[in-house]
Amino acid sequence: MGRECPSAPRRFSNDSFQPLRKRIMPTVELTKDNFEATMNDNDTVIVDFWAEWCGPCRVFGPTFEEASEKHSDIIFGKVDTEAQSELAGFFKVRSIPTLMVFRENVVLYSEAGALPPETLETLISQIKEVDMEDVHRQIAEQDTDDDHEHDHAGHSH
Repeated sequence: MGRECPSAPRRFSNDSFQPLRKRIMPTVELTKDNFEATMNDNDTVIVDFWAEWCGPCRVFGPTFEEASEKHSDIIFGKVDTEAQSELAGFFKVRSIPTLMVFRENVVLYSEAGALPPETLETLISQIKEVDMEDVHRQIAEQDTDDDHEHDHAGHSH
């Protein structure tokens, strides 16, 4: 008496479920086939341009992975410069590792060299604080200035 059959259905109430843990996002392999979609579909993307043979790249890899686990609101992508030479060429990557940070399709940071964990965390904090409305306004003003200069090229006033 009082014993339940183990195969009997159980009733679950809403408080039977534990809240889901914060989603851990692994790094994403970026290629020429998924790069543009990744940029368009995500607010912030941090890209590590690397190669298997590169010692500093291998040293930086665990730091990059750890940061990706801490910041589930950011996409962390890796571009293998050997396999994706077109992407590396397009972004003029001359030495590796090179770290680039994109926010709303704008490059906010691009530097070669492996960052220590504290420096990467500081960079991520700074990127999150950037006023993107102001950045887009500045880009629009620059585009307008460039168009204006182009319109008057070759004309003497």
